[in-house]
Amino acid sequence: MINGVTIGQAAVFAGVTIKTVRHYHKQGLVEEPERDSSGYRRYGSGDLLRLVQVRTLAGAGVPLAEIGPLLDADATLFAAALADVERNLTERIEELIARRDTLHRLADGDRAMLPDRAVALLDRMPGLGLTADDVAASREGLVLAKALVPEGFDDYLTHVEHALEDTQFVALNKRALEAAAWEPNDPRIEELATAMADHYLANPALLKIVTGLQARTEAAARYKLIRDYGEEQASASARLTTLFEAKLRSAGIDIPGPNSH
Repeated sequence: MINGVTIGQAAVFAGVTIKTVRHYHKQGLVEEPERDSSGYRRYGSGDLLRLVQVRTLAGAGVPLAEIGPLLDADATLFAAALADVERNLTERIEELIARRDTLHRLADGDRAMLPDRAVALLDRMPGLGLTADDVAASREGLVLAKALVPEGFDDYLTHVEHALEDTQFVALNKRALEAAAWEPNDPRIEELATAMADHYLANPALLKIVTGLQARTEAAARYKLIRDYGEEQASASARLTTLFEAKLRSAGIDIPGPNSH
């Protein structure tokens, strides 16, 4: 009577492949049985038990390098090791849930990259007379600001939320968006920059929109990336921004200059 089963049968009983069984042998997790007189390795009940134990632990997420010592440990160490595995699995599950939630947010457009407060701001903009292109540009600017200065983004949203209650602020910014279509040497740019600077200086709370993010950076580089987003260097918008900031700077407002680093 032949004692034991072949490697193929053992793999089926354990719910793994022959290749996996051989890998367990190579890793020293399951000893290879001796060959019988016919040259076949025969797996007995003890071998199958060990194989099932290894497969179960590996399937539960235990690294193969830890399975051998774990199976050879006493009951107390085994229980403690399993608790560590459970904690690691819980962390992985939480990470996967977070990834799944991100995928769900991707299906909801703006919410994939912006918090609900920022999305609410974007939702208000069409009602203030901004075009779809204006809202799209604002969305991209908010995504960039959140990425570059995450620690100051909530405060920035608060400043913008308050500013949108100011009808003159909204009107000036709509005018600034319209100026993107002007020629860079259009005399209206100087007039608009002056009007914007005067309104900001007369309403200091608005200045936080300009200075708040910059104050959170260790240098001017990230502030300038946000400020210059979507503006060609020789465009009317770039000239408007330069004139506006120059007027604020001359009034003593701390804003990085064009050559700041």
